[in-house]
Amino acid sequence: MSKMENIAVDIPTEEEIVRRAQALIPLLRERAEACERNRMVSKETIQAFHEAGFFRILQPKRWGGYEMSPNVLNRVLMELARGCPSSAWNVMVLGVHPFEVGLLPTQVGDELWGADNGKLVSSSYAPFGTVKAVEGGYVLNGEWLTSSGCDHAAGGAFVGGRVEEGGELVFRSFWIQRSDFEIVDDWFVVGLAGTGSKKLIVKEVFVPAYRSHAIGAYGEESHGGVENLYKMPFFYVFYAAVSSVIIGMARGMVDLYVEHMVPRQNINQAVGAAVNDPFIKGRLGEAYAKIVGAASRVLSNTDEAWAYASRGELVPLDIRVRHFATNQFTGGECFEAAHMIFKKTSTRGIWMNCPMQRQMRDILVGANHITQNQDNIGDLLGGHLLGNPLPQPNPFGAKPGQV
Repeated sequence: MSKMENIAVDIPTEEEIVRRAQALIPLLRERAEACERNRMVSKETIQAFHEAGFFRILQPKRWGGYEMSPNVLNRVLMELARGCPSSAWNVMVLGVHPFEVGLLPTQVGDELWGADNGKLVSSSYAPFGTVKAVEGGYVLNGEWLTSSGCDHAAGGAFVGGRVEEGGELVFRSFWIQRSDFEIVDDWFVVGLAGTGSKKLIVKEVFVPAYRSHAIGAYGEESHGGVENLYKMPFFYVFYAAVSSVIIGMARGMVDLYVEHMVPRQNINQAVGAAVNDPFIKGRLGEAYAKIVGAASRVLSNTDEAWAYASRGELVPLDIRVRHFATNQFTGGECFEAAHMIFKKTSTRGIWMNCPMQRQMRDILVGANHITQNQDNIGDLLGGHLLGNPLPQPNPFGAKPGQV
């Protein structure tokens, strides 16, 4: 089974796979407290995600995947995070890496999925460790933090590092096998504790050159010969997936808030039922509008980019910049929306047995992710709109002179 060519699989429709995600929301809500307490997603939940096909959405058909539009994964994440943000975060991380495998030589996919095409891969892209270029590849050493879902990643991990090549410092991603690293449980955090985002220890690991790529590269040289789905920039797909999880978390906060408020009686007898309180209604309406707006933007951006990729074309730079940048405002907007209604839960919302406080903490941590850095990206986007040259290096794969 070392060579696989477009394995015949029963590929569900987009609507069917989204319905599968919706159907899992009650189960995920039941397991959310235990997921946080255990600081990892259970094997049973991961198995349910396998059976639903979530990890195959962006996997190449060559190895039994569905090779669907990135918006299929985005829509699934927006549903799953309503039930359990940590579980959805694992689907996001473990589900986006099959896309990255599709950018690498087929030898990597054969090695990873030759015996078992259901193996999962985690990651830690921040360049915490060191990379040294050697003949035929690279040698990696050090600690890589926050590898979400690593306990379930029998297929190893992608880790990031900077290495000098031709006088230029290049940010590369390296696929390392599970035997190449040790997992250290240091994941003690205020939110998204259930993601199990633990530390990876790597010691003198040689990575062949074919197992690596310049993660921010985008153009004919890096993407010209790949299939349609993989014409999409990796950072674009990854960042939009993170935004989608956070949108789902905020939608989950609305779900919990409505359930909390409908039977509640206001202490102000002149108002009576909480559903009659103009401020409760007003905050909910404004928060919901922010969340719906964020979801519409992420889905619309991805659809616009997918229109190019699905025709076998590269996504134009101006569109990449606009989409990549505007998606990064999602975390701040969703946190603002969730906090707006959390404030109206008063004392009831602060108890540890109240799901709303867990949902709020998870959104706080999700919005802190580097993919939601609206401050720096706002400056870059504004400069681009004013005609300023893009900085070098940049996350768009753009070369000097491109504006």
